[in-house]
Parts: sequence; C-alpha cells; structure tokens
Amino acid sequence: MIPLCFVGMSQIVTRKHSKTKESLPDFEAALRELETLVEQMERGELTLEESLCSFERGIELTRHCQRALEEAEQRVQLLTEKDGVPELIPLDDDTQNSSKAD
Repeated sequence: MIPLCFVGMSQIVTRKHSKTKESLPDFEAALRELETLVEQMERGELTLEESLCSFERGIELTRHCQRALEEAEQRVQLLTEKDGVPELIPLDDDTQNSSKAD
C-alpha cells in the first residue's frame, strides 16, 4: 500500500492509505478542504514534502467529489426515466419566471 500524508499545522503525519468512508468527508466538506489545500499551496509557504502531501490529499478529495457527482447524476437519471428510457423534462417559461419572482 502507498502511504498517505496529511499536513497538520506544521507537522506531517504519514499513514497507510485506507479506503474507509471515515477518511473521506461528505461532498461539501471535501470541497471546503480542497479549497483550503489549494489556498495553502498557492501561498507557497509549504515545504516540498508538505506540498506533495497536500497534492496527494487533493487528488483523493477530487476523486471523491467526482464519484459523488457521478452518483448524484445517476440518481437523477433514474428518477427522470420513464419506462426505462431517460426522459428530458424541459423547463417551461412559467417555471423559470416563478423562480425569478421569489
């Protein structure tokens, strides 16, 4: 197994990669963590090792978010299928206008 690094305040923690849901936050939390990692890396204050660990965690979070979005898309497709065939449901002008009025 490939060891994973997590960057704490000024400490790097290395552990074996585990595929448990415990290590991956929900979608919104994963996006927030990813944004924080990007901000830290863009400031350029991290060491090379910290940057690599942050990059590795960022890739893991990105893949997690991509999977969550794919699963959500599949759920939407299932909900909009009619007799096993995906059905496009166009938005009519009344629907769009009523949402703008709110």
